[in-house]
Amino acid sequence: MNAINYPLEDLVKIKQKRFEQAINLVEEKKALLKREEDILTKVKKARDKVLKHKEDKLKQLRDALDAGERTDKIMQKKAYLDVVKDDLEVEEKKVKDQQKSVKEAENDLEKARENLKQKQKDIEKLRIHRKQWEKEMKYVERQHEQLVQDEIGSVKHIMKKKEKKKK
Repeated sequence: MNAINYPLEDLVKIKQKRFEQAINLVEEKKALLKREEDILTKVKKARDKVLKHKEDKLKQLRDALDAGERTDKIMQKKAYLDVVKDDLEVEEKKVKDQQKSVKEAENDLEKARENLKQKQKDIEKLRIHRKQWEKEMKYVERQHEQLVQDEIGSVKHIMKKKEKKKK
């Protein structure tokens, strides 16, 4: 049996290499997801900062209205508040875009994990196949040994008969 090599050994090596590549891909996707989540956190902080600024300016406008400030000052504060609202919309869009990026990274990671599971199943199938193949090869070898032993026994029996006839 030692003389016979497993016929799918090359395939096993290929599957093992692909499994290792799938592991690396999962690690890369995890790192990418982490990076995207970090960016999302930064973008949210920037948005929250603009939101707080808007709320502060809105409070100042209300205080100015309550205090009865001049109309031109109030109009100036309203105009600035509109600029801040526009900034807030830009930041909200950045947050939404980054949330999409995070979602895509999560999906990519999930696909990579599914791929890894499939590669693991492939390796397991080949491992089981190899065990079965080795069992069959041992059986064939035992059958061959039995056949050889039977032939040896037959030859010995014939030789003994011939020797008895000679005597």
